[in-house]
Amino acid sequence: MGTARKQLLRMLADKSFRLGDFKLSSGGTSDYYIDCRLTTLDATGALLTGQSVLEEIRSRGWQVDAIGGLTMGADPIVVATSVISAQQGQPVHGFLVRKAEKTHGTGQRFEGFREKPARVVIVDDVCTTGASTMQAIEAAREFGFEIVGVLCLVEREEAGGRPNVEKAAAPAPFIALFTANDVRAEHIKHGGARA
Repeated sequence: MGTARKQLLRMLADKSFRLGDFKLSSGGTSDYYIDCRLTTLDATGALLTGQSVLEEIRSRGWQVDAIGGLTMGADPIVVATSVISAQQGQPVHGFLVRKAEKTHGTGQRFEGFREKPARVVIVDDVCTTGASTMQAIEAAREFGFEIVGVLCLVEREEAGGRPNVEKAAAPAPFIALFTANDVRAEHIKHGGARA
């Protein structure tokens, strides 16, 4: 694991992970909650996120034009990765997928990069059931993008999540930088508190 990725794991464990009793957007309950935006919207966290995601894309040999996902979870990941790629002289552009088309202006569902044909990676912050990731995959394919990979920062390892995303993404692979167990272990290792 690279240095940026190790530091990102530590930051997710310290800033984004909480033990307690939580209701999830999926309707279920959990003894922990992960709010990745507390990390991905932190200045240092954004830097580490962009570096880690870009390193993963490059280590897998994914030749991509753009990176994007469903707003809001994907937004900071997309921007951070795009900025780091530009700083390194190999730009990977960004796009965001709205949950529905705008009802005003040009009525776009996509913001940012819209060139076709294009090879893209779909990103999300947390994958539980995979619903938001699958929505972004479907919208990107309908738009005409070729999906070469799907990546989330943290996979909750809930029943159905990974299989749902893998099925929707196929033949593109689905990768998680970390599992919830990775983040939990790091949180406990460093004396993390309950919510």
